[in-house]
Amino acid sequence: MEEEGEGRMPLIGEEFPEIEVQTTHGRKRLPEEFKAKGKWFVLFSHPGDFTPVCTTEFVAFQNRFEEFEKLGCELVGLSIDQVFSHIKWVEWIKESLGVEIKFPIIADDTGRVAKLLGLIHPNKGTNTVRAVFAVDPRGILRAMIYYPQELGRNIDEILRMVRGLQTVDENGVATPANWPKNDLIGSEVVIPPALDEQTAKERVKQYECFDWWFCHKKLEGEKGEGE
Repeated sequence: MEEEGEGRMPLIGEEFPEIEVQTTHGRKRLPEEFKAKGKWFVLFSHPGDFTPVCTTEFVAFQNRFEEFEKLGCELVGLSIDQVFSHIKWVEWIKESLGVEIKFPIIADDTGRVAKLLGLIHPNKGTNTVRAVFAVDPRGILRAMIYYPQELGRNIDEILRMVRGLQTVDENGVATPANWPKNDLIGSEVVIPPALDEQTAKERVKQYECFDWWFCHKKLEGEKGEGE
């Protein structure tokens, strides 16, 4: 059922709201469009078309488009501009910068989607902030990041976020800070802490540990440095 009005912004672990949107690639229903394909998707909002920081972000997203595709992850942009503005801006990027934007951009000129997702923030004008939503193939919101309008995003971090979430799902583990280049355990992953005394004793025998509550391991098929 399609959500209307402002409502409450979605939270991590909840289903992404069902919305029908107009995009530069035609009308789409989210998250059904991607659930049907078994795909992850990253929905990201930008303050406005024909602005310098947003232009650099779109070029950066497109330059990593194939890397997202390899992860089975689609990209979807959004701003409160009309679809005509989106189309013209995409044309300008191709003609002036030589980059063809291959992902759809939602035209939210009524502001309906922006209100639903909490993209209009007080004291930041009427444009959307730079939000990022990572949604898994079940349509569950797995991660979200909000940036102020004046700060451009690090697209490599968004790629790392999707890759990390997929690693967590596939291996039943957690990822450390800056994974896969952590200061303590490199590209290894963290074993979830033991919940009882017996498991705590067994953990230190099964894995490499700093203590029973901080154990780690290599992913299958991964080689350590120098191997």
